[in-house]
Amino acid sequence: MDCKPISFNELNVKVHHLWAKQWMLLTSGDFEKGQFNAMTVGWGSFGVMWNKPFVQVVVRPTRYTYDFMERYDTFTLCAFPKPWRDALQLLGKKSGRDGNKIEESGLTPIASTKIAAPSFAEAELIFECQKIYWNDMNPAQFIDPGIDKNYSQKDYHRIYFGRILSILGEKHYWA
Repeated sequence: MDCKPISFNELNVKVHHLWAKQWMLLTSGDFEKGQFNAMTVGWGSFGVMWNKPFVQVVVRPTRYTYDFMERYDTFTLCAFPKPWRDALQLLGKKSGRDGNKIEESGLTPIASTKIAAPSFAEAELIFECQKIYWNDMNPAQFIDPGIDKNYSQKDYHRIYFGRILSILGEKHYWA
């Protein structure tokens, strides 16, 4: 893809569409060491916290990617054009514990520009992030009782805030 650097202030995205309709690929680990895993995510947020641009992602402790998020300080979020939808479905359903699902997806991991976690050559939007905070969801604090229906196995998400260090994207993401 033809991704160019974008400042956070010049980023132009339909936030709900990006998370809920397009999905993104969360990847943590170390590209150079060949130790990383990815999973498709559809829940999260963007904003400013502690005067820094951030992205917030959630990962259940039962996911293999959780282990990588715990061990490594950086992660990427990548958005892809529609032809890669099947790859994202595969990466959201299969576990990296059971084989090389990234290779099976047909996506190409590449070195990121500022962090150890990899990006992907086919991505049209890339966020390179460094973890700055985490917290575990506490069901006792759910104000809406319907939220708990998302947790039939009681595997409540860990919430990670990542400071956005770099954004790369195709022209339609530039303001």
